[in-house]
Amino acid sequence: MLLSNIEEQIKASIEVKKMILDKPYLEAVERAANLMIEAYRHGGKVLFCGNGGSAADAQHLAAELVGRFKKERRALPAIALHVNTSALTAIANDYSYSEVFVRQLEAFGMEGDVLVGISTSGKSENVLRALARARDKGLKTIALVGMDDSKVTPLCDVVLGVPSYDTPRVQEVHMLWGHIICGLVEGELFHG
Repeated sequence: MLLSNIEEQIKASIEVKKMILDKPYLEAVERAANLMIEAYRHGGKVLFCGNGGSAADAQHLAAELVGRFKKERRALPAIALHVNTSALTAIANDYSYSEVFVRQLEAFGMEGDVLVGISTSGKSENVLRALARARDKGLKTIALVGMDDSKVTPLCDVVLGVPSYDTPRVQEVHMLWGHIICGLVEGELFHG
């Protein structure tokens, strides 16, 4: 019985990945990578935000850019806005949890930077507020969400929406897209 469950999980993951082979999804990933490439070419940085598993993905992708993905190269500036727990908890306590990314974005985000908001549901209030504030400050905005992109679409330059409501499948695709984007960024900025 366990083997059949494992097989079904793998098949479900493969089916969602087959759906994202459609041209609009591929073009959206390319646009997202190009926004980051342009930010880095002009001295900018990439900021990430998300909650729970999306926070883990944000931290993972920031680490790929700061450290390296596949190439030995100089570090690229990238920050996951939730990793300073003192700032996170102070802002949540003094203001509200919906402001934890906005306050840090005000401190670290500059015009020409990119903010990547990750929300499996597409409805995380603190991510939505950060995307809105980023637009006001002149940052480019990218959202990684699940099937429901209605709240993030007006706030973003690029929306990468996974055609699934199943949280594990959405998160698997987010990481796949994140890895692809990191590879494209490295490939364009560090030839050879």
